[in-house]
Amino acid sequence: MENKTAIYISLFILIFSLILGYFLEPYLYSYFNPVVDDLSNKVETGVVKLTFGDIFSNNIKIILQMFIYGLLFCLSVFLLAYNGFFVGYYVAIANNLSRVLLLLIPHGIFELTSCVLACSSGLVLFTFLFNFFKTYLKDDMTLKKAFSDNSYKIKQAVIIFMVAVFLMVIAGFVEVYLTIPIAHFFLR
Repeated sequence: MENKTAIYISLFILIFSLILGYFLEPYLYSYFNPVVDDLSNKVETGVVKLTFGDIFSNNIKIILQMFIYGLLFCLSVFLLAYNGFFVGYYVAIANNLSRVLLLLIPHGIFELTSCVLACSSGLVLFTFLFNFFKTYLKDDMTLKKAFSDNSYKIKQAVIIFMVAVFLMVIAGFVEVYLTIPIAHFFLR
């Protein structure tokens, strides 16, 4: 699988799950509304603070899971799809669509792109694992030779993941320091 293909697959999964999350809102209510209520409650009570450190560490945890889950038969796509469903659902339940979009779009551009790249890096990592075992078993190579012949995929996966981390840093900064002022500016 070429890296572009992994990115296109991840992007398709995100867009498809966003759309489904939006249109299937009535059916997702019992699953996602308790999550929304719990998160809102935690923010209001101060359990979850909307600081750069808290937001960044949570988002990094998610994209790191996407990267690592790539080793487990591409399970990273399910985590990406879950996030897409959730965002689509959240937009669907919004009382004020323009307000919610203004609160999501500024940092969401970077955050969702980061998630797509993290999922893609997980898919590239899976490609490495698949090619490694295929080369080892089919071509009757030593483990070291099979690893060496396919290790370029690990490097590519790590590079894609590092770009995802960089974008997540930007997303965290924008979410904490710019999203609210931008939304207030446009909502006046």
